Amino acid sequence: MTFEPKIVGFLCNWCSYTGADLAGTSRIKYRPNVRVIRVMCSARIDPTFVIKALAEGADGVLICGCHPGDCHYTEGNYKTMRRYPLLKRLLADYGIDDERVRLEWVSASEGKRFADIVDDMTERLCELGPSLVKSALATDAVER
Repeated sequence: MTFEPKIVGFLCNWCSYTGADLAGTSRIKYRPNVRVIRVMCSARIDPTFVIKALAEGADGVLICGCHPGDCHYTEGNYKTMRRYPLLKRLLADYGIDDERVRLEWVSASEGKRFADIVDDMTERLCELGPSLVKSALATDAVER
């Protein structure tokens, strides 16, 4: 049996989700490893959502928002852009590999780009192997 990573994708409603929908309606083939959670804006993604997804068994988290300057809420993606390095630093402190969380900008007309991102992230996670966050937390809970 080969490892198939579980990816939680947080997609903004106005661009990225629509781009993912375009990939589907255009019948663009991509790996089925991403489970999409639609949010109104990438700025609404609290860092604890990412940590919870990893703690619940996701092997990776994909955050997608509108391209900078195109945010429906004017500057939501700039807030995401500022928070992202802080999130990556926090995850590094927990020993979580840098490539398990990814931020990308995908517009409503970029269905092919969305498919390529999902395929690339799936391949990278296959190389990394399963995330050990969930099992490490379970072991920690048993030891307490």
